Amino acid sequence: MKTIFHVDMDAFFVSVEELFDPSLKGKAVVVGGPKDARGVVSAASYEARKFGVHSAMPLRTAGKLCPHAIFLNGHPDRYRDYSHKVHAVLNEFSPKVEMASVDEAYMDLSGTERLLGPPLQAAHLLHHRMKQVTGLNCSVGIATSRLVAKVSSDQAKPNGILWIQPGLEANFLAPLDVRRIPGVGKVTEQKLKDYGIRKVGDLARLEESFLRRRFGQWGLALAGKSHGMDAGSWFDGDIGDNDEPKSISHEHTFDVDTAEPLELEATLARLMEKVARRLREHELHANIVHLKLRYKDFTTLTRSKTLPQSTQLDHELIAESRHLFRQAWDGKTPIRLIGSGVSGFEAHEGQLGLLDSEKNQRARQALAAVDRIRDKYGEKSVKLATGLTADHAERVHENPVGLPGKHPKDKSK
Repeated sequence: MKTIFHVDMDAFFVSVEELFDPSLKGKAVVVGGPKDARGVVSAASYEARKFGVHSAMPLRTAGKLCPHAIFLNGHPDRYRDYSHKVHAVLNEFSPKVEMASVDEAYMDLSGTERLLGPPLQAAHLLHHRMKQVTGLNCSVGIATSRLVAKVSSDQAKPNGILWIQPGLEANFLAPLDVRRIPGVGKVTEQKLKDYGIRKVGDLARLEESFLRRRFGQWGLALAGKSHGMDAGSWFDGDIGDNDEPKSISHEHTFDVDTAEPLELEATLARLMEKVARRLREHELHANIVHLKLRYKDFTTLTRSKTLPQSTQLDHELIAESRHLFRQAWDGKTPIRLIGSGVSGFEAHEGQLGLLDSEKNQRARQALAAVDRIRDKYGEKSVKLATGLTADHAERVHENPVGLPGKHPKDKSK
């Protein structure tokens, strides 16, 4: 029987800000940007949540709900630093740790009872150690599966521990809204409600054949999830064994819609720089480049292109994304959001000619040096000239570069 912990740092971005500015404690604080800016809330203090503010909410909505809140842009470099501290603490308790994001992780503590004691005792030790080392609080969910551990950690917030004992998983989930199942979004929730399915227990009582007819393979995964099992997508495989990304992307929402070509292309280049940096961090090469454009009326256009050979080099990916952009955009319609991404990963670069191979080797060496500087001094310390004028803030809710456990060297330790 497995013992899985889901550790979720409480109001992580806000809590880190409070360490640097104790005057924020006990106040309504929102991290993500100014209250009149576009974009979304990355985190809200529990005082702000009392007014209905929550993560992923538009900042302008949060500003209306809680106008007296303190709105902060945030400090991504600080969050990365503390994420590494969190990861170090987790590694003291188990070698099987998987960071799901900058502020949450799964741990496999199966077989550690002789060393750490029963699950509740281990969780209390973890609580104490996390506070001692980082100054931060966390909530811990304990179960036999990642899915139930994740749901239970949310129920334990703030700064709590909840252990769902073996055999009680379905009973625990049954009274919860179906939306509480990881992976069930608004669209799926509405489809389930159309069939009279509002609670997880309603879902659990349905035949798998019915769910498969209505939802295909996702229906089978839903059937398993409703009984507390890890089923489908990111829950496949063991903790830490298969956490490589299937795609990497970054996007930016402009404060004011723009049709300025230089600003748009500079922003696109800066986004692709971050994408390429994460490719190198994972030691991957991409075969497909993606472009995303969103207009004022929220009409969204996407384009993709398969490359002649896989790459992880900034200048090659920027050139391909720029080509996609120039083909897709009419040159006059103002753009609200622009995004770039890659997929189709390989472990090695595509076959090149001798001259190209030598040129790419020099580029790799230069970019490796640039990455080392960024590791030490932050992501803004070095930029390519093509993206130099795109001085937009890094979105703190994105999974950025430099996260613990995501670099091959981290995994080998």
